[in-house]
Amino acid sequence: MLISRELSWLVFNERVMQEAQDETVPLLQRLRFLGIFSNNQDEFVKVRVANLERREKNKSAKNKKLDGNLSTVELQTKINEAVKDAQQRFEQTYNDILRKMEEIGIIIVNEKQLDKEQEAFCREYFANKISLQMVPLLIRKSVKLPFLKDRRIYYAVKMTTHGRAANKYAIIEIPVNSATPRFVVLPSHDGKTYIIFTDDIIRLCLDDIFFMFTYDEISAYTFKFTRDAELTLDTDVSKSILEKMEKGISQRQYGKPVRMVYDREMPQDLVDIISRKLGLKNKENISAGGRYHQMKDLMKFPKVDPKLEYTIQPPLLHYAIEPYSSVMDVIKKGDIFLNYPYHSFNHVIDFLREAAVDPQTDAIYITLYRTAERSKIINALINAAKNGKKVVALMELKARFDEEHNIESAEKLREAGVRVLYGVEGLKVHSKLILVWRREGSRQKGYVHVGTGNFNEDTAKIYSDFALFTCNPAIASDAAKIFDFLENTYKHFETQKLLVSPYNMRTTYEDLIDKETENAKAGKKAYIYAKCNTLTDDRIIEKLYKASKAGVKIRLIVRGACSLLPGIPGESDNIQAISIVDKYLEHARLMIFCNGEKEKIYIGSADWMNRNLNRRVEVAIPVTDKKIRETLKTFFDIQWHDNVKARDLSSFANNYIHNDAPRLRSQTALYDYYEKLNMENKK
Repeated sequence: MLISRELSWLVFNERVMQEAQDETVPLLQRLRFLGIFSNNQDEFVKVRVANLERREKNKSAKNKKLDGNLSTVELQTKINEAVKDAQQRFEQTYNDILRKMEEIGIIIVNEKQLDKEQEAFCREYFANKISLQMVPLLIRKSVKLPFLKDRRIYYAVKMTTHGRAANKYAIIEIPVNSATPRFVVLPSHDGKTYIIFTDDIIRLCLDDIFFMFTYDEISAYTFKFTRDAELTLDTDVSKSILEKMEKGISQRQYGKPVRMVYDREMPQDLVDIISRKLGLKNKENISAGGRYHQMKDLMKFPKVDPKLEYTIQPPLLHYAIEPYSSVMDVIKKGDIFLNYPYHSFNHVIDFLREAAVDPQTDAIYITLYRTAERSKIINALINAAKNGKKVVALMELKARFDEEHNIESAEKLREAGVRVLYGVEGLKVHSKLILVWRREGSRQKGYVHVGTGNFNEDTAKIYSDFALFTCNPAIASDAAKIFDFLENTYKHFETQKLLVSPYNMRTTYEDLIDKETENAKAGKKAYIYAKCNTLTDDRIIEKLYKASKAGVKIRLIVRGACSLLPGIPGESDNIQAISIVDKYLEHARLMIFCNGEKEKIYIGSADWMNRNLNRRVEVAIPVTDKKIRETLKTFFDIQWHDNVKARDLSSFANNYIHNDAPRLRSQTALYDYYEKLNMENKK
């Protein structure tokens, strides 16, 4: 039995909303979880819903059954119902949080609730900051609507004139950027904090924007819409991948609108005009919502009271790495394991900075998927090139929604003398791999990093990821083969230790699952413990079901979409599955196989998804160091026994795991565990 990936993903986002509804979560953090939920929902529509729209128009694919034995139309219907239902719960949760905020003196006001001082402040704020960015667009029946970007908030404006004169209509974009954030803190003298949406400052000043028109009434209603995010690349073989990507990004801006959400107070004539101008004909894709949209901006709600936010503990330095010392000297003594955000990502930056200036370092190779806006990783690579090192960086241009940023970073690297590779035809490079070659005596020694998360110092503060450093010669040799393939994609290669998709990763994982099945049938001890973000690959799931029937004990920690249903009698009753949603985004991948009591443990960049195993370059590394193996097993055990933020995936209801065991919140317990490890190893 396979559950629809799309419906399972929506259930995952419900778990995010659960955090917003959880009264034990700090109040402003609950608001931020609503922002995360909204952002997730928007991306789901932009990618998955748009994909189904295209599938419905494809005659050969339209009638094929999808996971869950659903047709495209049946799945679209279920998705529309789930999205609308979630939107209603979102609004209920949002209003509940606002009431609780008001009780403690944090009040969101609109333009009709301002005192004289606040109104004067808003009008001055509009004149000095917002009005300069205002570009009203008049709507005329016979004139095509000027191009509107999605992922923005718009006002649909109606100017009503009593009598014979026709109504006038317009659209204005609500500017949200560093100069004009979505939320503005207002002056106050009563000890309370008043905050207003930028939307309402504009609503207050509508007469100032449309002063040149004559009307009796003017009103404005928010709406937003989502375009298809599919990136179509030119097939012209004479163009480089960089040229194709730049053209594809430009064309994607004009993708077909697939969904519109509007203020339910908007008059029907205005709804009809906007939806018609956007080319939205399917009424199922046009939804009434609340007064405010683009609520992902809640993630950036003003930090008005630190007591109402999560306390983020400072990242720990690894016990073996002293400040201002050589990271490579430490790796030379033994493998180093890091788990962000409990450990500091600065260790990775310091590793690259050291390689950039080290006289004995000859070359640096790295794969880049998503980097920080002001990336210290990029700066370290540029410095290395300036210092005469050979630097080869594969910049994956097809990282969804980061394409433009990656093109800019690639240009900076190229201008500094870095050899930039732009990906592999037909494959997306998603691996988190670094190889540094260093002259030591008469030979070259390779230092390797294999991780589960991006080389991004910003997301490393909130994403839970693994990284392993080693100078194992066999691993370095494998890494060199991978980079040789990325530079010369016609070359075939085989690795000794590293698992690489789309080559030997799938077959290795499938063989290991099969071996557990055989051992269970033979009466031997057999288990599989796996942690990943997504589990939707049908072949892996079928093998896990088969293993369960044979008696293999399977424990799964899956943050997001999971197409496997645990606990089905006779099918998956030996499978247990949980999901953890908490203040850090669970992003690490870990696979543990009993293997006849000679455990095999891997960490890597790939989820158990078809795309990761078949259509991406992913890398996983076997963990052989005894201490690190024990650390990873303890990590899994701590997460498995979470009874505060873990959910039971055998149920789609309110599925928090609460039991009689002492309360254990894994993300807090893991910080304590690594802090204790530091103390024990520094004695």
